[in-house]
Amino acid sequence: MRRRTVTAGNLEEILQATEPAQASERAAAPPAAAPPRREDHGLRTEFEFELPRGYVDEAGTVHRHGSMRLATARDELRPQIDLRVKENPAYLSVVLLSQVITRIGSISDVHAGIVERMYATDVAFLQDFYRRVNSEGHTRAAVTCPHCEGGFEVDLSGGRLGES
Repeated sequence: MRRRTVTAGNLEEILQATEPAQASERAAAPPAAAPPRREDHGLRTEFEFELPRGYVDEAGTVHRHGSMRLATARDELRPQIDLRVKENPAYLSVVLLSQVITRIGSISDVHAGIVERMYATDVAFLQDFYRRVNSEGHTRAAVTCPHCEGGFEVDLSGGRLGES
C-alpha cells in the first residue's frame, strides 16, 4: 500500500480518484455475514430497587421505585476530577449515585441535583445498594429475626415478603 501526503489542495482529487475503486471493490466483495448474535451469559447489569421513603419532586409526587446499573471503572474515576468533589469529598457519593441510577419513578434523567434533594435515609440505602450490587453482585442480605433469632435472607431491591 502506498502512502500519500495529503494537503488541502489535492484532497478533492484523491477522494475522486479513489471513489470509483472503492465502489467497485464493494460491488465485488461478497455480502458481509450477519453479525454474531450476542449470547446471554446471565450477567445482570441493572437492578431494581424501592426507596424506603421516596424522592419527592417539585410537583409533590413521590417516586419510590427505580433502577441502578452496574458501575464501570469510568463511573468511579469521573467523580475524582469533579470540582464539587474536590471542594467537598463527601459529595463523591452524590456524583457517583447520579451516574449509575438510571431511573427513579418516572424520572429517567437522574442528576446530582436530584440525589442532593433525597432524604438521607434514601441516600444511605442507595449507597449500601450500590456497594452490594457492585461488590457482591447481588441484592440479598442475611438478617436475623429479633424475636426467634432465626436467620434468613431478604432482597434489598424492594421485593415484598412472599413475592418472587
